[in-house]
Amino acid sequence: MASFQHPFQCLEYVNRQANGQQDVLVASAGRKLYTYSAATGQRLDVWPQDVDSSESAATASTEGQTIPEESKNATEEQSEQKKAPKKSAKTKAPVWTNIPLMVVSRDSKHVAVVTSEDKCIRVFSLSEEGKLQQLSSRTMPKRPSSLTLTPDGQTLLCGDKFGDAYSLPLIPEGYVKRAEPKPRNVGIPAATPLTVHTKRNLETLEQQKRTAPNKPAPEEKEALNFEHQAILGHVSVLLDLISASVPGDSPDSPTRNYVLTADRDEHIRVSRGVPQVHVIEQYCLGHTSFVSKLCIPSWAPKVLVSGGGDGYLIVWNWRAGQIIQKISLNKAVQAQDVIVRGIWEVSLQQTAGPVNAILVALEGCPELLSFTIEGDNTLKPQGTIQLSGNVLDVTGITSKGTISVSVDTVREASSTEMWKSSPSASQTLIESFQVSSSPGTLTWSPADDSMTTEINAAGTTDLPASLDGKDKKTFDDCLYTLGNLRKMKFDD
Repeated sequence: MASFQHPFQCLEYVNRQANGQQDVLVASAGRKLYTYSAATGQRLDVWPQDVDSSESAATASTEGQTIPEESKNATEEQSEQKKAPKKSAKTKAPVWTNIPLMVVSRDSKHVAVVTSEDKCIRVFSLSEEGKLQQLSSRTMPKRPSSLTLTPDGQTLLCGDKFGDAYSLPLIPEGYVKRAEPKPRNVGIPAATPLTVHTKRNLETLEQQKRTAPNKPAPEEKEALNFEHQAILGHVSVLLDLISASVPGDSPDSPTRNYVLTADRDEHIRVSRGVPQVHVIEQYCLGHTSFVSKLCIPSWAPKVLVSGGGDGYLIVWNWRAGQIIQKISLNKAVQAQDVIVRGIWEVSLQQTAGPVNAILVALEGCPELLSFTIEGDNTLKPQGTIQLSGNVLDVTGITSKGTISVSVDTVREASSTEMWKSSPSASQTLIESFQVSSSPGTLTWSPADDSMTTEINAAGTTDLPASLDGKDKKTFDDCLYTLGNLRKMKFDD
């Protein structure tokens, strides 16, 4: 029976023209990470390799990707594997089912991803040939929900589903050795017959002494064995986190760094950059439902575009906490209960000059909305891009002046639950579009791109069409999670 292909959940274009190397497209589909030539679409590498894999996620993460012994970044995980006896070739698959978060370093030499169920942040080196080699694997205390890099590209910022955010070096120098906790006398009362005088209290004390040896010791909270720092916290789920750098108002003024965070409680918080993230500069309050995405365009660093579950895009003067514009998305797509899935800035070089645009995708929608930023910092709606399936992720291919959009090959367009009746012979994983501009207007059209053709022909990994209802729901929850963030009303 024919199978579906795992859709690409994340896309990242790596521009390496300045280094005289080939540009690379990095993508995640299911539990695997892929690299492609951005010029031809040729597959360069797959991680983890197609083997029966290791007996655990840790072994699978380094199968075929071992780090040289002289490397200072060798992890404790790999050291233990070297000491352990070799196992048989047939082993279990990785424990994670998808890779939902990905960022590329500014020097285009490293890729950081989050593997879902094991809560690991994994950092890879990206070679000139587009090969991936894992450098580190750090397990966070809670599942990460957002990942970004600081403006200097040296520090990872990670937000989790408990509202906490951490900073970690992109390349860890080594693992921190934690002191072993001292054994405790569990349950033995501190009181003695000399301090207890009443008959009832003496009987209680004797009973505590008799039952103390049978009480189990409480589980020790495992300390993180790598360099990290808790930088801020929200009281609800942290949904997005971005780092921004704003030049000074005068040539002599220093550049200021900021960290912006958004949560389920409609809050957007503006904090100072690392290491002063504890200082809150401003709040941007105006959304009436959770805020799922934030975007600060590189060509307009004083403008913030945000969206979430209330069906609006809001444009902010974020350093002052002021609303510049509010756009209804329910009217734009003629739908109710609109949720913003993603907001991307793209800057494409055309013959007439650069074209800057803001692209917005909605949860479970096959349309991509485009906007331009006017001189007064307001958004102007432009042409809508129609796709064959729901939009999952977008990246701009600056070397070609196009955008690549990953689409859902499994579900019916405009649905997050209804699967297609059967897989088609040729499944479209990525679509490419080019833009033409005239004064005040952008027009998008499909691009004839050999990279897209080659990637779609190669496919990813098979997803059986015969999955039962429970397995289908598990797969749906990997791609479509924002609808679960809505709060119940009192009449519900």
